[in-house]
Amino acid sequence: QVQLVESGGGLVQAGGSLGLSCAASGRILNIVTMGWFRQAPGKQRELVATITIAGSTDYADSVKGRFTISRDNAKNTIYLQMNTLKSEDTAVYYCAAKRFTWHIDPTRYDYWGQGTQVTVSS
Repeated sequence: QVQLVESGGGLVQAGGSLGLSCAASGRILNIVTMGWFRQAPGKQRELVATITIAGSTDYADSVKGRFTISRDNAKNTIYLQMNTLKSEDTAVYYCAAKRFTWHIDPTRYDYWGQGTQVTVSS
């Protein structure tokens, strides 16, 4: 099993910045991709950003140029730096990990964190 522990999140005004982190532990040998997904009330869970163990990144169009995903392989931790936040970024943000390959579909991910709330006030 793999455990994902998220930290960060909170309340910020529109235009502000916030950072999230996610530390992985346990049987992480086969984890290839880690990422951030988010779910707003009444909406489906959606991709925010992913990063592979090789450092390849992918972003949702809605966050490109504003959010940056990064990872520290030595600490088995990924980060999400969110800048120029908008009210539509308000959601519960989840860290996820996938074995063996990369995928955009959240249903393909094997492990999930507990989620952290990000609220952007306008």
